[in-house]
Amino acid sequence: MADIDGLLKLAHQQGANELRVAVGQAPRMFAHGNAKRLSIPAISESTLRALLEGILTTTAEQELRTAGSFETTYHAKGLGPYRVAFTAQADGFEAVFLAGAAANKPSSGPPAAPAPTAQFTGPTGHEPASATAPPLSVRPSLPQSDHTISPQLMRWLEQASGLQASDLHLAEGEKPWVRVHGQLTCIDTVPVANLVNLLPLGAALTERLACGEALDLGLDIPGTGRARAHVYNTDGGPVAALRLLPREAPSFAALNMPTSFDDLIYLPHGLVLLCGATGSGKSTTLAALAQEALQRRSIVLVSLEDPIEYGLTTSTHSLLRRRQIGRDVEGFASGLRDALRADPDVLMLGEIRDRTSIALALTAAETGHLVLASVHSRSAASAVERIVDVFPAEQQPQIRLQLAESLRAVVAQRLVRRRSGEGRVPAIELLRVNRAVASLIREGKTVQIATVLQSGRREGMLALERCLADLVQSGTILHEDATAAANDPDALQQFLKRAL
Repeated sequence: MADIDGLLKLAHQQGANELRVAVGQAPRMFAHGNAKRLSIPAISESTLRALLEGILTTTAEQELRTAGSFETTYHAKGLGPYRVAFTAQADGFEAVFLAGAAANKPSSGPPAAPAPTAQFTGPTGHEPASATAPPLSVRPSLPQSDHTISPQLMRWLEQASGLQASDLHLAEGEKPWVRVHGQLTCIDTVPVANLVNLLPLGAALTERLACGEALDLGLDIPGTGRARAHVYNTDGGPVAALRLLPREAPSFAALNMPTSFDDLIYLPHGLVLLCGATGSGKSTTLAALAQEALQRRSIVLVSLEDPIEYGLTTSTHSLLRRRQIGRDVEGFASGLRDALRADPDVLMLGEIRDRTSIALALTAAETGHLVLASVHSRSAASAVERIVDVFPAEQQPQIRLQLAESLRAVVAQRLVRRRSGEGRVPAIELLRVNRAVASLIREGKTVQIATVLQSGRREGMLALERCLADLVQSGTILHEDATAAANDPDALQQFLKRAL
């Protein structure tokens, strides 16, 4: 029994399914992406090697040195199998233990060859990542689904579409709910039964769900459009959240943005970030910009998505190469490395969230590519800080320098309920990176970006609070809804007073 079993048992007792240990860092544990409290000091390399004795073998260490990563399976006594992913770092290495690893995976030696690429356009699976913990970079290819959407689920999806709902929520033993213009409504008196059988999971994905993994699926809905399904386990059983989407990406004009920023697609290179909370519409805006780039320019656009959501249409003068994580490529990091060899002009990334993918995206932006990417953040300034904070302190000055050189714009977006109650309207914060902004990023003074935004309208910038104030003044949204959406309510009041 390896000494790591003690930490794994502690994590198991706390309900965690993931344990991360790295040289010079304190151990961290997560319950399906949510950080759990663990008060253990940083571990030295010698101590970590002692903990991993019998797991980090000579063969594994050789693979780690040559390939930069290594994956194996470890069976903890009394706890079952764990998938273990080793990743080389500048100051040592990191090991991630993920509960529910496949029992037939080899316990030592190089990773097994991936399974044949799935032909089904929908399913991918991943373990949700927290803000501080990047996800595993190695993901297995998925088998083809052997199920179709059930008639019952089709009826609920059609009902949701007829109500113009954005989301359908299903939970085992509960009635189905939809979100319409931000408000939740129950649509049926019949509780959900056998949720797993309603979805096109198949045996392999069902087994992965049973092992504690969360799954993402892209579904085609005949006559309705598409849906992105997120399926996960809770203490009450399996749950699914389905985001309803049109089949094709909308045009930029159809988004009714409060200000235009589609000129960003003509940038020859650099990084453009779309940020906002889940459900804020950033994926829709990202797809719309990609669609405009394909139609207006002569480009090769390579996308990495998890899963593929909107349909994109090519033109007679552009090429589109779409890759779905888990189906067409193992992960964002390997997909980005591949993309840089595919002669792309534009890269569209569904989300950048870990060190490797962020570093590769910055490199791509610096080496002559336009990178369109999304990130979870409430404001332009916090988007910059979120990217920087992913890296250890000693690397952060270099990342700030790279961001200052490559970042071109940040669009922070949210949806606010219309005054009429019929639908929602986008409110945005638009930061265009000029010399002043680049200097603030380089010097770590991102708190001052808000001041630049408020005075940068002549340069095409827009502060969120100014945008909200304009929407209140035009009678589009209510004052209280604008206040709830603002990052700085006091600044919103100042903009409203100036307009009087």
